[in-house]
Amino acid sequence: MTKVYEAVADAFVAEGTSHVFAMMGDANMHWMNAMAERGAALVEARHEGPGLTMADGWARATGRPGVASTTCGPGVTQLATALVCAARARTPLVVFAGEASLATPGDSQYLDQRKFADAVESGFVQVSTPSRAHAAVREAFHMARTTSRPVMVSAPMDVQQQEFTDPAPYVPSTDLVDTTPVPPAPQRVVEAADIIGRSERVVVLVGRGARTPEVAELVVELQNTTRALLATTLQAINWLRDRTPYHAGISGGYGTRTAHELMREADCLVVVGAGLSEYTTWFGRLYPAATVVHLDRAEQVVPGDGRPVDCYVRGDARLSLQDVLTVLDGRTAPGPGYHTPEVAERLRDAAVPQEPFHQEADRLDPREAVLTLDRVLPGAVPVVLGSGHQTDFGTMLFTRPREVVCNYGLFGAIGQAPLLTMGWSVGRGGRPTVVVEGDASFIMHLAEFDTACRYGWPVLVVVMNDEALGAEYHKSEAHGLSRDLSAIHSPDLGAVATALGGTGATVRTVTDLEKAVGEFLADPKPTVVDVRITREVMSVPFRRLWRGEDV
Repeated sequence: MTKVYEAVADAFVAEGTSHVFAMMGDANMHWMNAMAERGAALVEARHEGPGLTMADGWARATGRPGVASTTCGPGVTQLATALVCAARARTPLVVFAGEASLATPGDSQYLDQRKFADAVESGFVQVSTPSRAHAAVREAFHMARTTSRPVMVSAPMDVQQQEFTDPAPYVPSTDLVDTTPVPPAPQRVVEAADIIGRSERVVVLVGRGARTPEVAELVVELQNTTRALLATTLQAINWLRDRTPYHAGISGGYGTRTAHELMREADCLVVVGAGLSEYTTWFGRLYPAATVVHLDRAEQVVPGDGRPVDCYVRGDARLSLQDVLTVLDGRTAPGPGYHTPEVAERLRDAAVPQEPFHQEADRLDPREAVLTLDRVLPGAVPVVLGSGHQTDFGTMLFTRPREVVCNYGLFGAIGQAPLLTMGWSVGRGGRPTVVVEGDASFIMHLAEFDTACRYGWPVLVVVMNDEALGAEYHKSEAHGLSRDLSAIHSPDLGAVATALGGTGATVRTVTDLEKAVGEFLADPKPTVVDVRITREVMSVPFRRLWRGEDV
């Protein structure tokens, strides 16, 4: 006879589960064994939270729901930060969470998992009876796919061991999800085309929701037709940069001074697949006189600066852009718009630091380190950016066309990016991937570098190491507090990586950095490059925020 845990495993496999990122315990060990017997690859992490973040990276890489698992009680509570991060990133995940037996309510590891899931912004379903085994899994995957968030499947240990007798074949959630693209309302399309057609200074702003090949061609066509600037949100950093000389980079506080100046001249902002948060508009400082046209499939939302958009076109991005271009049919305002040699020249060097690099013995200027990485890393090698002050440099200075995964601003949690990178690399079939992270962030989940070594994942962790909590170091100065309290000595992380079974180097010069990256590219394997950087250079966003500098 089939046990409930086996029926649940059958359902996960039917939903397309090929990888499970997990840490084993009493309450999930039977299910994990069943998944292994059914051909799923089990990735054993050293900590439940990092395992879930790896599943998050896998889901972002594949476009399919990631799967993680944990045991009951503390195994579940260890997921808290990772679940909120995934929820804020709108990552579809399904977590098989073992639960204490319903028959023993006094179990020391009992937790009200439904309340926990609600608190960490996740969905929840329970396998409360044997007959719920298939329905619960289907409901969880349907919720993850349609709401783009993590969902917990809670399975009490005693229910897992009961017999499953439902003879009906499993119906996967994919059979119940309507993926037909939603067309926009024709009246809204005409409205949008009229606004765009009469505008002279158009900015086309694209977000992660538009980042597909078929949409890319339409975005470029709209940008060329309207002679517009092209800008991205933080989550679509560098997308289409190689398609036009009029790419302004990031819209918001991470944008360049040149981009800000040009964006303030806009009389029309066309937003495609982006939420238009307060960070994207830099709290209302950008696009002050622009009429806003918003194309998105979501329910209409009020932008972060509080102004309602002038025209909201709800529908599939590809269909909406196609219809707008058809109605426009070349009917645009006379004049060059932003497409002039002067604008192209200003944008070409906008991200290049104008100030000399800081000189300090045995320490690199973080700007020089990032520019070196951008130069020596081939465009085919993707880059993941973490959180924290040091990430500001990579966010603004990585400008070569390449795939960039940015985890900044999704909950402000440090330590997530190396874990995302590991899962992302697995999801892309073992593709060599680079992550740029700070020392405190990397050390927080150092044990998971052992996981990368055990599985031989080709990830390069570039640690921008200022031996401090960098953001707090600079904020302390702004608030008149002691900076020394945020300075924390760091071990030689290159040697630590080698001791864990990988490859490592600690570098203090550009030449050494070039050599270490070159060795990884020649033989991709788990590698840490500990880049010792100065604390004396404050990032542009911090200079704007804490010093009021116009840079």
